[in-house]
Amino acid sequence: MKLAILTTGGTIDKVYFDAKSDYKVGEPQIKGILERVGVTLPFDVTELFYKDSLEITDEDRANIVESVANCDADRVIVTHGTDTMVDTARALKERIGDVKTVVLVGSLTPARFRETDAEFNIGVAVGAAQSLGPGVYLAMNGRIFDPESVRKNREENRFESI
Repeated sequence: MKLAILTTGGTIDKVYFDAKSDYKVGEPQIKGILERVGVTLPFDVTELFYKDSLEITDEDRANIVESVANCDADRVIVTHGTDTMVDTARALKERIGDVKTVVLVGSLTPARFRETDAEFNIGVAVGAAQSLGPGVYLAMNGRIFDPESVRKNREENRFESI
């Protein structure tokens, strides 16, 4: 089994420059994280773009969907910003359906921060991609969610079932 990983940016890859929260979306962190923790599952990382999810356009979302549909792996992880992750998951579910196992993952704090949820969320996503059947899922806060019944609770800074 080979895992395809597509990166799009989001908080998981953000680099902050000062206390005023000036940032840019930097290089994808997932490859380094997986190598550092010793993942032995073969994987390929493809960088689609570097955007905050609030900046993702319909064209970008279509690019994500087409990239997942056209990749040769049947198990795919997409790193994505959390603000519009559910929108992209729903677009993927509409097009991909139950043909592949697709898991979207992000973080609420950048992977470069010492106290980040990125590594934990990625670990959950890798486990989910290997063990779940075909479909589209979100891996956040130690849980796996169906994109049709989840939302980001901005006040609590977490994802929750609806």
